[in-house]
Amino acid sequence: MSTVPRPQSAAALRVAITGGIGSGKTTAAAEFARRGAGVVDADAISRELTAAGGAALPDIVGAFGPDAIGPDGAMDRARMRARVFADAGERRRLEAILHPWIARIAAARAHEFASRGTSVLLFDIPLLVESGLLRTALPPHRILVIDCPVHRQIERTIARGALRRSEVEAIIDAQAPRTRRLAVADDILVNDGAAADLCARVGRLWDAYAASAPGVRDDTA
Repeated sequence: MSTVPRPQSAAALRVAITGGIGSGKTTAAAEFARRGAGVVDADAISRELTAAGGAALPDIVGAFGPDAIGPDGAMDRARMRARVFADAGERRRLEAILHPWIARIAAARAHEFASRGTSVLLFDIPLLVESGLLRTALPPHRILVIDCPVHRQIERTIARGALRRSEVEAIIDAQAPRTRRLAVADDILVNDGAAADLCARVGRLWDAYAASAPGVRDDTA
């Protein structure tokens, strides 16, 4: 792996982490957080926006109708998942509602981390390549891709028990192809084995990120 260049100012090193469903991105992000990175999770923000009382719900109802909301008052994620992955136009319409909200909230949370002296910020963005989320408003210094073969993505996601194989394949088909993600990567972590192996690779990359961000230290040693 090449040396990570320092940011041009004293600002935190911003790293966008992405990867397809089942790639192990969440595991990698959690390990970075354990080592001291400030993690801004786009999926978590999306869930907040679409929970009961969430700020995005009025626009979602306006675009998709009351059937988009479940009995609990939150967006019906299963119904909407089936709808948007069956129709690319519907998916883009939902993203057009959510992504501006996510970008604003992510930027605010990054500012909060930076104000507390966090020197490495990790933006966990599954659709970074597809959406360009944050690339303009808060461009990362590095793009990290968690990579694994497609058959591994399918195996891992099915093993979680929430989705059928056909649903997983539809999500993979809707996401950017593996080659496109790899083409934009500054750093790549291959996750083709056990979680412990991925965490060890994260540790080595963390050392490079920490060295490029003044004031970062690893408190896990």
